[in-house]
Amino acid sequence: MHHPVNLFRRVSRSLSAKTQAYSLNGSMILFFALGLTLGWTTATKAEDPATAPPQLKELLAQIDAAANRRDVEGVMQFYSQDFKHSDGLTHAQMEEALKQLWERYPQLTYRTELQSWENQGDGIVAETVTTVTGTQPNDGTMMKLESTLRSRQRYENQKILSSEILAERSQLTSGVNPPQLQVILPEQVRIGQSFNFDAIVQEPLGNNLLLGTALEEPINGDRYSQPSDLELDLLSAGGIFKVGRAPLTPQDRWISAVLIRGDGMTMITRRLNVVDR
Repeated sequence: MHHPVNLFRRVSRSLSAKTQAYSLNGSMILFFALGLTLGWTTATKAEDPATAPPQLKELLAQIDAAANRRDVEGVMQFYSQDFKHSDGLTHAQMEEALKQLWERYPQLTYRTELQSWENQGDGIVAETVTTVTGTQPNDGTMMKLESTLRSRQRYENQKILSSEILAERSQLTSGVNPPQLQVILPEQVRIGQSFNFDAIVQEPLGNNLLLGTALEEPINGDRYSQPSDLELDLLSAGGIFKVGRAPLTPQDRWISAVLIRGDGMTMITRRLNVVDR
């Protein structure tokens, strides 16, 4: 069993680097689940992706390709200068955040799947799911990232005008045996509603110490590039069990948990959608 004092010291040194590497949150890694449209045929309801125009499928593939080669200009050319994001990101903020992200994670792999599409007026609204995976050496260990984002975009005149994030989940692990977690959190709550957030370690702890913490953050454009400070607690149970309360305004939250033991670390982030009554 690791000595508590030595473990706290070692974790305190390494956690700073790990959280800095992950400071952009799952959303920053995933926020551009993208696509474009031209002036295609009129539809009155969401259509099956199999019926999508070939141009849309090709443009989605082009955007994934630009992201996979970490071509910031290649990605940003698909965005309108008047782009609006549900989290408040501007065109300039997105471009800068992408540069920071790919400096920290130079080996991310993006894959976007079209879920549905619908012609609305002069543009198309499409729903997509983007998966991002990657690894990165850090302090002599390998960090592994797995993230998924579901979003809805509107496209006009070969530009993305707006994007709304519908759901997201991200996980960062490191070490030879990172804790395997079961996460319990609703995807959506009403304003002012209480909710449970549990991150439960699936394996028996035995004699291992378990450190951890949970964090709730409001989602806005500034939070994408500002890492949060984390203070770890020595946990008496095999996980984190919290009861939270949604804000009184419909502003989404990032809910995160970090759990560390001597042979590995797991950090998870989920989006909690907060809706009006």
